[in-house]
Amino acid sequence: MFDFLKRSDVETAQAAPSEVKASATGKIAAWGAAGRTVWGARDAASLTRVGFTANPVGFRAVKMIAEAAAALPLVLQDDVRRYDSHPVMDLIQRPNGAQGRAELFEALFGQLLLTGNGYVEAVASEDGPVELHVLRSDRMSIVPGADGWPVAYDYTVGGRKHRFAVGEGASPICHIKSFHPQDDHYGLSPMQAAATALDVHNAASRWSKALLDNAARPSGAIVYRGADGQSQLSSDQYDRLLHEMETQHQGAKNAGRPMLLEGGLDWKPMGFSPSDMEFLKTKEGAAREIAIAFGVPPMLLGIQGDATYANYQEANRAFYRLTVLPLVTRVTGAIADWLGDFSGERIDLKPDLDQVPALASERDAQWKRVGEASFLTDAEKRHLLGLPALEVGDE
Repeated sequence: MFDFLKRSDVETAQAAPSEVKASATGKIAAWGAAGRTVWGARDAASLTRVGFTANPVGFRAVKMIAEAAAALPLVLQDDVRRYDSHPVMDLIQRPNGAQGRAELFEALFGQLLLTGNGYVEAVASEDGPVELHVLRSDRMSIVPGADGWPVAYDYTVGGRKHRFAVGEGASPICHIKSFHPQDDHYGLSPMQAAATALDVHNAASRWSKALLDNAARPSGAIVYRGADGQSQLSSDQYDRLLHEMETQHQGAKNAGRPMLLEGGLDWKPMGFSPSDMEFLKTKEGAAREIAIAFGVPPMLLGIQGDATYANYQEANRAFYRLTVLPLVTRVTGAIADWLGDFSGERIDLKPDLDQVPALASERDAQWKRVGEASFLTDAEKRHLLGLPALEVGDE
């Protein structure tokens, strides 16, 4: 019996591959979650509700980045030429029957900003992908394998689940995630980094609303001094006074309405405290922190007191250079690599910097500097400008 086990062990060892290309830490990271769904460490639905649908600063920051990134013109090229016509460009221009290129990318960038994760589904035929769809990140979960890499993606809606299996060949799902230092499978969203500032800003808005509901005036106190020296109202007197205050002297419709105080009652107004006077600065500080988390210059959001940039044009240039372009470059590069897996063709999809108005002055200076360099060949100049060896349409 033992001889049989020894022979079996030897045969198994000989049949095993001598080299497996995988991370040495993958099995450790996936040890406790192999074959099971790994849930994200944050509630994307709550963050979206609090920071996007219920906060004007977060809403505007996400819209600005997503719309600006989706509107950038894209170019497709390889090491030799830039294409003016290509099946990948045709697919991106009309990804599905309900969306165009701008709508698809705006949804993808929005999901990345709100949840830190973006998922694109490819509806493939024998000839390759024929449609692209952006899937909601809060409905998607990753099923990791024994080596730490995803073996499937589960998409759950209303208790019903669809599994996208990942096997040999191109994956049906392209997962793009932001950097997260403490999560192996999901990305970290700017919305989560700005969560505390969002709570402060939303609480400040609710405080302002409550102040307006009370005629936008500081609270005061009604002091009772009875004729016989009594300092306490009876239960009936207290209930009657409280009802009259709530119905006759609170709310915007009762603003400025005179108050009739009977004998023994005196109104003592209370002024704003120093903390109340600093309230608006606290709200502006929270709004600035939200803008910083998303990478939007506060000046572009109309936040007062920001002197980081000399003018609006400089702030807009920094917005594109530091926020929009890195996001678009990373996302389009990931999509190009993913779509290339279906055909085996290595292509590069990236934003066309020559058609970005905010960067026109920088691009003109670069073209002039490279063009005047007489010691460079035409091929070297094209390479420095990010252009392929051949022009558009060249054979």
